[in-house]
Amino acid sequence: MSESPTTLAAAPETAPETKKTMDIIEIMSILPHRYPFLLIDRVVEIERKQRIVAIKNVTFNEPHFQGHFPDYPIMPGVLMVEAIAQAGGALLLTEIPDRDSKLMVFTKIENASFRRPVTPGDQLRIEVSVLNWRTRAVRMQGNITVDGKLVCDAIVMCQVVPRVAPKPAASASEAVPE
Repeated sequence: MSESPTTLAAAPETAPETKKTMDIIEIMSILPHRYPFLLIDRVVEIERKQRIVAIKNVTFNEPHFQGHFPDYPIMPGVLMVEAIAQAGGALLLTEIPDRDSKLMVFTKIENASFRRPVTPGDQLRIEVSVLNWRTRAVRMQGNITVDGKLVCDAIVMCQVVPRVAPKPAASASEAVPE
């Protein structure tokens, strides 16, 4: 299988220094996620190709709290792991010049641990460090804290893939044989 000319390692080392913070508008210009699945609100630190720190403000208005759990709202652990991946995506996708035609997808989650419940009113501090940056995949360590206490940690692997346009739905006349 031949390798795409655009890879994670494609950005030149001499590129200008990345901005140190990002607001929600800048995050949305990099990540394809939108409400209710955009899980980072602000980036407060960036070290290009190395590390990122993002913030997620957890509110009772988020749709998952209606059912997880009634009268005892707890943020699902899988959403915390997704927040780690999205923070990593905000770091990594800045290195992809044609990121509008790409998606960053999970390829592996290792050693995910959920140490304390996260509830409405908490502010997540999501710290992601690059462990291994290869041409086609990145391995990252993510730690999430609330008030300085570890609530979640995981190692995630992600890969950048081409974004494929969805096929148009077949019309009713095409779907039924005559």
